[in-house]
Amino acid sequence: MVLSRAPSDTDVSVHSTFASRYVRASLPRYRMPENSIPKEAAYQIINDELMLDGNPRLNLASFVTTWMEPECDKLIMASINKNYVDMDEYPVTTELQNRCVNMIAHLFHAPLGESETAVGVGTVGSSEAIMLAGLAFKRRWQNRRKAEGKPFDKPNIITGANVQVCWEKFARYFEVELKEVKLREGYYVMDPEQAVGMVDESTICVAAILGSTLNGEFEDVKRINDLLEKKNKETGWDTPIHVDAASGGFIAPFLYPELEWDFRLPWVKSINVSGHKYGLVYAGIGWCVWRNKEDLPDELIFHINYLGADQPTFTLNFSKGSSQVIAQYYQLIRHGFEGYRNIMENCHENAMVLKEGLERTGRFSIVSKDEGVPLVAFSLKDRSRHDEFEISDMLRRFGWIVPAYTMPPDAQHITVLRVVIREEFSRTLAERLVLDIDKVMSQLDALPSSKLAPPPALLPAATLPTKTVVVANGHVKKTELETQKSVTDAWKKFVLAKKTNGVC
Repeated sequence: MVLSRAPSDTDVSVHSTFASRYVRASLPRYRMPENSIPKEAAYQIINDELMLDGNPRLNLASFVTTWMEPECDKLIMASINKNYVDMDEYPVTTELQNRCVNMIAHLFHAPLGESETAVGVGTVGSSEAIMLAGLAFKRRWQNRRKAEGKPFDKPNIITGANVQVCWEKFARYFEVELKEVKLREGYYVMDPEQAVGMVDESTICVAAILGSTLNGEFEDVKRINDLLEKKNKETGWDTPIHVDAASGGFIAPFLYPELEWDFRLPWVKSINVSGHKYGLVYAGIGWCVWRNKEDLPDELIFHINYLGADQPTFTLNFSKGSSQVIAQYYQLIRHGFEGYRNIMENCHENAMVLKEGLERTGRFSIVSKDEGVPLVAFSLKDRSRHDEFEISDMLRRFGWIVPAYTMPPDAQHITVLRVVIREEFSRTLAERLVLDIDKVMSQLDALPSSKLAPPPALLPAATLPTKTVVVANGHVKKTELETQKSVTDAWKKFVLAKKTNGVC
């Protein structure tokens, strides 16, 4: 007699993943499941859901690196289990971070002696780097005010309205007043004269942006420095500059080496840069470097010894991975100055290809500048039928992720689309994007206008008859005012019916 048995519910050895019971029932979303599932099923369930994400390579909204060489990927995976904060246990990783800090400081022309080491730190991104730089400025200002016997409870910082949200976070979290220079149509960066004009004795620093998030433009750091030089001499103040070079710090040294924006300017005391943007590393690495030791107050540096040795630390978090630090070192020695310059030149040339392609359509105005971060920001010349948000939405059907957004005050009436050109965005993709944008415009032209016609303009009430008139056969003839009121009410109902309560 042949013996056989039916496999139990828990015996998955004879099942493929898609034939098992683990993909037949949905897992709880917000509670931990009661029972375990096989690793193959867990992988497949998660992998399938992640397929609904956008393609990172086609995410043209992001400045963040989405491609690295396979050799660097191997280094990342080999060090993914190393906690960077264990400096005594991983001394080589610590040494690699110190090398990166010094390379970046020299790239930014820090005034270092032959044997002098740079003052800086690796962070999880430019947001943390800005928090640390801001804290250093606040503490230095407070110490100086205390020594002078003056109030030190109401510090402020000067920025443009185009700054990234991390500056607003810093101001709110650490109780610093944020004084913003408003933008205006055609000028989408901080005006140096207005910025320095807002400086007072409670200003801890002026924050200049090297590569605006909105249109990639470099702010005039040298002009700000020269104006501050004059104001500081006249007032006896000591107002410094911080340069937020999150996007432009790995661009300007290679494309615009003569541009003075860094430690060549005497009032620039600290600079942050994102390694995970044009530093060419995956998300999770930023850098902050100071001009010299005096610009980073000692009381902000903590010393710990419970990991085996005395370790100085100046970070907002504690544990973090080592992979991105190692990846940054790989990119710096792999490419060198020559390699970074070639990559940035390619990015700039591809941005120009895209810009020229958009100009040839005759449909768009270019908002970005040729000098700056390699991106193209553009807006519709004619918005009477459709707008930039519709273009952004329809480009998704081709796989492209291109953001549309309004400018900050006082240019909020301007809407733009923005395409960020990264290392892996090739000439072929740039040309293909132009073709797809042209297709989208043709498709939109064939659709009814999304702009609803406005309601009839109401005439002043005094000019209209106000009494209802009864005509023959008992019919009621409404006055012009009543007629227009009924039309307006119907219009309001129509508009309200079209509105949705979407989540932003």
